[in-house]
Amino acid sequence: MAVDEAIAEQVRKNKVSPTIRFYKWAPSAVSIGYFQSLQDEVNLAKCKELGIDYVRRRTGGGAVYHDNKGEITYSVIAPERLFPKGIRESYRVICQWIIDGLGLLGIGAEFMPINDLVVHGKKISGNAQTRRDGVLTQHGTILYDLDVRTMFSVLKVSNEKISDKMIKSVEERVTRVLNYKSVSQDDLYNALLEGFTRGKEFSFDSLTRSEDIDARRLAKEVYRSEAWNAMR
Repeated sequence: MAVDEAIAEQVRKNKVSPTIRFYKWAPSAVSIGYFQSLQDEVNLAKCKELGIDYVRRRTGGGAVYHDNKGEITYSVIAPERLFPKGIRESYRVICQWIIDGLGLLGIGAEFMPINDLVVHGKKISGNAQTRRDGVLTQHGTILYDLDVRTMFSVLKVSNEKISDKMIKSVEERVTRVLNYKSVSQDDLYNALLEGFTRGKEFSFDSLTRSEDIDARRLAKEVYRSEAWNAMR
């Protein structure tokens, strides 16, 4: 999350190009939306027991369990002027890149406003966006696999114990790449890379020195701090 903010600041200053990045969470983690309560949404004791991180995002939306082996996360960070002014329309533009990538694997996903992608009516990707100082940041997840029991154990979804009925309910509403195609995570990444970059001039690069310095500072001062994560 610190890297996203650091890149956004450099984009704001016109010091770096619009940026697309793909990443995984190591270790697995729970991210909560900017307006959510950490205590209300996350089972902190269970996270500590399982070695799972937690962090507050700059974007809104709900709590998400990010499984290291179960998803690929992306970020798009660019000047607002490159996208439609309407939130729904800008979601549609970026989510189409995911649809194009999944299509290369033979998976037919559809955009479901305002910010989800579904396959046969089941959610396969959730996305969130913020716009600050003229910069759009959108990030989201593409589900490769799904560990429902762990997800339920770290999220305070209800006061009920984890049950087969609850798990079946999620599996009826959420899906994953492996349900449709036996591919590796590398295969999924390569397809997404093609979907996101098709028709664009681009180059691969690492963080600039300024981005790296800012990201390390933000991680220490903000995203690892209880003041930020438990602010609500």
